[in-house]
Parts: sequence; structure tokens; C-alpha cells
Amino acid sequence: QVQLVESGGGLVQAGGSLRLSCAASGLSFSRYSVGWFRQAPGKEREFVSAVSRYFGRTNYADSVRGRFTISRDNAKNTVYLQTSNLKPEDTAVYFCAAGFDLETPSRLINYWGQGTQVSVSS
Repeated sequence: QVQLVESGGGLVQAGGSLRLSCAASGLSFSRYSVGWFRQAPGKEREFVSAVSRYFGRTNYADSVRGRFTISRDNAKNTVYLQTSNLKPEDTAVYFCAAGFDLETPSRLINYWGQGTQVSVSS
């Protein structure tokens, strides 16, 4: 079965950083666009960032642009989200996903990870 397993979440003070990782298995990783979504309590799941297959086109939500960096290592079947200058409003469960065109509004999500909690204190 396809599995996406997130790690790297935790508690951090505002202004701090975390590096989230998502390890994929059971799929041809390099053929998929991969990305990150998050869901805060009482809110809908929202797009955070994604990177395309091949040349690695990236996109970011306005709320994180300039603070977060997405990258992928196809040899390791892993996608990363490097966060910086974290804010309390970044507190959420972060999910990785794989599909097609995730970096565009026309994205199709085939697979989800289980999520990792990021908590940012003020």
C-alpha cells in the first residue's frame, strides 16, 4: 500500500523553526507532485505548499510565503517543509500529500499522510 509518513512536528516558540519530513513508499515517488496541507482546530484543511515532479516548480500559500521552503529528494522518496519565523497561527496538524499538479489550483490529491502536529506558542 501507499504510505506517506510525516515527522518533525513538535512544540516551538514563536519565531522558531521546524523541519517537517514526509517519507513515501509504495508509489513511484518521482512521478508525483507532492505537498503539504494543514488543519487547525475548528478550521478547514488548507493548502500550504507543493512542489511539482520533474523540475520542481513550487507554490506557497500567501500566509507562509517567505517563511516556509518546500523541497524534495527523489532518491530518498521524501518531501520536506522547512519552516521559519513560526507564528501561533501556524499551529495545526500538517499533512503531506501526493498527487498531480498539487502546485496548481487544479491539483488532484491521490494520497494523504497521517499528519504531524505543529504547535507554536506565543
